Amino acid sequence: MTSKVTDKYTLLKDDHDDVCDFANFLTRIHDKFMDVNLVIDISKYDEMSLQDLLCFLTLSNTHRAEKKSLVIINSAIPSGDIPDEIIVVPTLQEAEDIIEMEEIERDLGF
Repeated sequence: MTSKVTDKYTLLKDDHDDVCDFANFLTRIHDKFMDVNLVIDISKYDEMSLQDLLCFLTLSNTHRAEKKSLVIINSAIPSGDIPDEIIVVPTLQEAEDIIEMEEIERDLGF
């Protein structure tokens, strides 16, 4: 895994070849990242199934319960197939925009 820390979020990128193993690994080490907004870049997986994406469901629910954003970057799954509990966008810029909007909502008490 590679990581990059910015003032708004931490970007995590898988450097192996199993998306579910990566999701499980992040779930196991979640306590290291629970206080920051997360962007998970799995854009290298251009042939993902919905089942693969659902490997991130527990992590997403846990992280968002802590009042922090978790956004996944990937464009392999049609947006209509993605459950509401997981935020998936095709680009880093869109992930940054989502985090900014969610920060504003939290600041306003939503």
